[in-house]
Amino acid sequence: MLDQDEKIRYDRQLLIPEFGEESQEKLKMSRVLVAGVGGLGSNSAMMLTAVGIGHIDLVDYDKVNLSNLNRQLLYCENDIGKEKVFIAKDKLSGLNSSITITPHSVKINEDNIIDLLENVQIVIDGLDNAATRLIINAACIKKKIPYIYGGVSRLRGMVTTIIPGLTPCLSCLNPEGASGLGVLGPAPAIIANIQVIEAIKLLTGHRPSLAGRLLLFNGDNMKFHFYDIERNVDCSICSSSTPA
Repeated sequence: MLDQDEKIRYDRQLLIPEFGEESQEKLKMSRVLVAGVGGLGSNSAMMLTAVGIGHIDLVDYDKVNLSNLNRQLLYCENDIGKEKVFIAKDKLSGLNSSITITPHSVKINEDNIIDLLENVQIVIDGLDNAATRLIINAACIKKKIPYIYGGVSRLRGMVTTIIPGLTPCLSCLNPEGASGLGVLGPAPAIIANIQVIEAIKLLTGHRPSLAGRLLLFNGDNMKFHFYDIERNVDCSICSSSTPA
């Protein structure tokens, strides 16, 4: 149940007719893992905290550096050189002290990913490399945990929601954008917030809009494009996966 402070904190959400207290209580009981707390992950972690996800796991092994500060708003100049997950925990706890933040200062690999996913309901992608994404993708398929992919480059980004047994997985698509071309500060926030909306839909029992669809955002002309995507029947990761 929501206490009085929570009813005040989440008042604007509770006013939404199709949301209400029942959905807010579901968020309170939820656990989400944010893989990487850089440009994408720091923005999604802030919004997950603000909307009242009850338990958030943060996974990153990196330290704050000056070049992060154009887009990673969890951090400031005084944080340079410090481990991101611990700074993030402190900042997020200051935003919403009623939720649990668990930091994991580790590099995700095949040996630790299953343990990191223990009791997690959804994984939100905040990574910047294909190899680690594919490790998470395979583990999420194995554990039947939805994985909300996000990628960003320059003024552009993409999102899809991967539901094991129902949608294509990342290995079917491997939608890697161009690397080394920079990123405009606001672009990750746009993609991260879309990822969080998808997570909220899943956690409250609504079908996510991007299950089986790839959203492409182009900030150059401010257009969104949607593409239907299909599973690869020969995919070595998800071809034998069935719904949970």
